[in-house]
Amino acid sequence: MSNAAWFQETFSRIQSELAKVIVGQEEIVRNVLVGLAANGHVLLEGMPGLGKTLTVRSLAQCLSLNFSRIQFTPDMMPADVTGTNIFVQTPEGGRNFEFRHGPIFANIVLADEINRATPKTQSALLEAMQERSVTIGGKRMQLDEPFLVMATQNPIEQEGTYSLPEAQLDRFFFKLLVPDPTKADLAEVVKRTTGTIEPQVQPVATKEEILRMRHVAREVPIAESVLDFGLNLIVATRPNESKVPAVQKYLRYGSSPRGAQCLVTAARIFALLDGRFNVSKEDLKQASLPVLRHRIGLNFEAEADSITQDKIISDVILGVERQDRDPIRV
Repeated sequence: MSNAAWFQETFSRIQSELAKVIVGQEEIVRNVLVGLAANGHVLLEGMPGLGKTLTVRSLAQCLSLNFSRIQFTPDMMPADVTGTNIFVQTPEGGRNFEFRHGPIFANIVLADEINRATPKTQSALLEAMQERSVTIGGKRMQLDEPFLVMATQNPIEQEGTYSLPEAQLDRFFFKLLVPDPTKADLAEVVKRTTGTIEPQVQPVATKEEILRMRHVAREVPIAESVLDFGLNLIVATRPNESKVPAVQKYLRYGSSPRGAQCLVTAARIFALLDGRFNVSKEDLKQASLPVLRHRIGLNFEAEADSITQDKIISDVILGVERQDRDPIRV
């Protein structure tokens, strides 16, 4: 079996197992798994009760990975996330400091309602998300791979919340908007959760397979012309360089270089899932919304005109496609 076929089969196996407990939300589950295969953290935004927590917990069960859940609140301290040194008495009667690991020391960490923590506590995740390590008391401790932060937040309730800073948002590979279920999906949810039989997921993949998926994804080639198209998408989100009118009018800032890295990585995985071992422009377009929607900043005029990040990204894609077809005229 080729690497591409193996990747597709393993991905499908995990996705099918998650479908036992997650009703609908196929695109959300698929993109969460893309983040896992890309070694990228995922931010899930949606109303309460849409299965965000269940998705993350079930994913850890499918993969037999260590799972921890952090319920963020305004009174939390960084040590509640990373752990801390405590003073303990030894069996010999002496005393010394001993490190007690915090919930960040897991393979999959659910940061539930992350925007309820103060910026000081939110910052405790920054090093872990980027460096896969934690530094406490001058000592650096490496986190076990795979390491993935899945964060959730409620887009409506703003009282007692603290918006994530741009530097932290940029560390998330994807931002996924979790939609409300359809009537048919809602009926299935009610049947599954109010009856006598509760579906359970079983381990269907291993840690080693996840690490291999990441390696296979990096091997997918991308042609120079396709890469150039992706880079044009990133540059077109910058107000001072873009030729897209909506970007010039409505954005304060555009994507960071990390956005380009995530765009290409996600496109490689989408190509594999489509049975191809080469990246196309369609793969880049498919990855644009989840990769870029949290990496561009709207100005006051955009909010006044009810313009969303997704609308701006759609305009960027159209503008870059026009330029790609007729570079001289554009």
